[in-house]
Amino acid sequence: MMNRFEGPGAREARIRYLDGDFQVTSPGAFVRCVVTGESIPLDELKYWSVARQEPYLNASVSLQRELEANPELRVRRASK
Repeated sequence: MMNRFEGPGAREARIRYLDGDFQVTSPGAFVRCVVTGESIPLDELKYWSVARQEPYLNASVSLQRELEANPELRVRRASK
């Protein structure tokens, strides 16, 4: 059984992540979450890091990555 990202026309897009938007630099149907490796259809892409130019599957994965990249946030968060 093929998923919607398989087949001759389905390939990974290259994206430039901007504040509140993104720009497709190389056409494709999806991007891969940098944390989970799961495919994210471009029309469902909502979470990314402009600073790291990385896409994320959802908000919790985005937070997980942010805490990994900035461990000092975990300390601040725990002390509140």
